[in-house]
Amino acid sequence: MIKIICVGKMKESFFKEAVIEYSKRISKYSKLEIIECPDYADMDINSILVHEKQQIERYINERDYIVTLEIGGEALSSIELSNKIDNVFLQSSTLTFIIGGSYGLHQDIKNRSDYALSFSNLTFPHQLFRIMLLEQIYRAFKIKNNENYHK
Repeated sequence: MIKIICVGKMKESFFKEAVIEYSKRISKYSKLEIIECPDYADMDINSILVHEKQQIERYINERDYIVTLEIGGEALSSIELSNKIDNVFLQSSTLTFIIGGSYGLHQDIKNRSDYALSFSNLTFPHQLFRIMLLEQIYRAFKIKNNENYHK
């Protein structure tokens, strides 16, 4: 099973449609659960990170393999990500990706992470990044199964 824990909600309908489409595609290969945690404002950054951490922790199970999405994480090619996902499923039944809020992730969440993954040194809008992650997960399954997918 793949679980994606995200801070923030999808707002625009075109982003929601993309999430629905990739979720359908991924469902051929794995159960998928997307959990949206509230984002916080009108507080200092540390308080925001603490509140988001508490929300995220509610959905982390002890046996999950946790991948945090971090600018400072390791960058992988699509083939390397496919291999990583395949190897994770040999040791854990649940692969959990965590996408933080505007200020990133609380250090406690980073400390719980089994792997820090970076897509780029660039900063992306959270809604767009969620779709990028879903697309790469779908691509990883296509690669693993030797199925054609556009390049």
